[in-house]
Amino acid sequence: MTGVRMDKWLWAARFFKTRSLARRACDLGRIECNGQGAKAAREVRAGDRVHVKNDSGDFQVEVLILSEMRGPAAVAHTLYRETDASRELRLKLAEERKAMPHFEAAREGKPSKRDRREIGRLRGRM
Repeated sequence: MTGVRMDKWLWAARFFKTRSLARRACDLGRIECNGQGAKAAREVRAGDRVHVKNDSGDFQVEVLILSEMRGPAAVAHTLYRETDASRELRLKLAEERKAMPHFEAAREGKPSKRDRREIGRLRGRM
């Protein structure tokens, strides 16, 4: 096998849950291969450098093995090697996200009795 479609490889490597999501990411320009924007039908070959932007973060990987079949995650990780710079950046961003305070979304409507008691405690009334 000399090449595999970009969307099939991204799906097999478990960057995306479905092939249609991988194709959509290609269409939106979130995938680059060797520094150029990649379409879903582009052939990926072993040794190519692929830049993937998805919900999990930005990945810069080198293609090691080609596959058209999606398998277990342990097998999927053998299809590519992530660069050290990419891994460090992703871990750094994950740490920053953990350090940020988490705020609850504002509730709609008037506060419940429990909420009113909590507001009173925060204001020092009780």
